[in-house]
Amino acid sequence: MSKEKSNNIIIGRHVSVSDPDFLVGAVKEAISYEANALALYVGSPHTSHRRDISELRPNEFRKFLERNRTINIKNIIVHAPYVMNLGNTFSPDTFQNSVKLLRTDIERMVTIGLETIVLHPGYALRVSRSKSISQIAQGINQVLADNPPVRIALETMSGKGSEIGSNFEEINEIIQQVERKEKVGICWDTCHLYSAGYDIKENLETVIEEFDRIIGLDKLWAIHLNDSAFGLGTKKDRHKNIGHGKIGFQTLQKIVHHPKFNGIAKVLETPRQPGFQEEIRKLKMSPMVDQEKKSKI
Repeated sequence: MSKEKSNNIIIGRHVSVSDPDFLVGAVKEAISYEANALALYVGSPHTSHRRDISELRPNEFRKFLERNRTINIKNIIVHAPYVMNLGNTFSPDTFQNSVKLLRTDIERMVTIGLETIVLHPGYALRVSRSKSISQIAQGINQVLADNPPVRIALETMSGKGSEIGSNFEEINEIIQQVERKEKVGICWDTCHLYSAGYDIKENLETVIEEFDRIIGLDKLWAIHLNDSAFGLGTKKDRHKNIGHGKIGFQTLQKIVHHPKFNGIAKVLETPRQPGFQEEIRKLKMSPMVDQEKKSKI
């Protein structure tokens, strides 16, 4: 049994779903990076316009996965569009349009056969954070009212502006107000965590223990693996390529191989700059092997 298989390392990156191959093309691209997971959008992240789901060729996609067997469909993570704000309490239209769009993308997921969608919680704007948190939970309750066969992973945020979800307590408040709690979990974003003030570089175990105490590791369903352009606690959100930011390669590799994250899909959202194709391969390398190589130099 290989080291990777015994450790159950599940890792990939966010890829595009585009003409002409759409979903199948996204999977082929992920495989070209030595990935066994991936993330994608099921529609434009910046508008509510959606092409007919048949154009994405979901049947061909499922058949390709069955034949290829490199990527389990459960390890294909959807990202919700950015145009939504479930935390908006000022505009009923904006709020309901956000609910409608999220519900639409979940319906598309069901048609395709996908299970997990990552969601940015929202922004408080000019109201109290507690009021916005209640609004976010209300929106999720509406979306999950019909008990669709999907689960929502709330993403940890960097804390810029009035962004909700930059600390574990706020995310837990949302979950506690959701009726179908079993359908709501968490997606860590390493860049966001570090920028929000969680020192995963020097105190990873402490951060893990805090998360487990406040929310529970059983609720950690995905990890966005990104380096950060900015330092600890800066509340700024800019992803950097692995090893080219303030977090560093060693910490991110440690997260990939950490036993408490065994079997959790880890997805890179790093810039497409020279060398990005090699990031997954390098991260999959055992930290022990990496240290042995360095000692021989």
